[in-house]
Amino acid sequence: MEGLLINSIKKFFEKDRFANSLGIKLVRVEPGYAETKMEIAERHLNAINIVQGGAIFTLADFAFAAASNADGKVTVGINANISYFKASKGKVLIAKAREVSGSKKIANYNVDVFDENNDLTAQLSLTGYVKEEKIDFNK
Repeated sequence: MEGLLINSIKKFFEKDRFANSLGIKLVRVEPGYAETKMEIAERHLNAINIVQGGAIFTLADFAFAAASNADGKVTVGINANISYFKASKGKVLIAKAREVSGSKKIANYNVDVFDENNDLTAQLSLTGYVKEEKIDFNK
């Protein structure tokens, strides 16, 4: 994929206000694959001082959004299931989204979430609905 298009896709996803509010960054993106990163701060912690599950879910969901929309077709999540394996107490979380299968209307993705030691902390399985509308990454 051309570098110019990749930059346009990254710039497009910088408009995600919710991901921005959590400090989530899009590290890598191409159709069917994306990596996102979140440096853990106080705002991400719950009352027992571990990363709030909703923050982890949002990190993974944003990776899914980037990967599933990078081909220019609007894809929205219609089902998601997350499993948490390990409490995240470190400084960084990274989510890696991969397309498992896809058709004209349905896309299935797995997202693995790792800490800075490359330990698997959570997995998200998502189903997306591929809409008719297209994304103009140059807007």
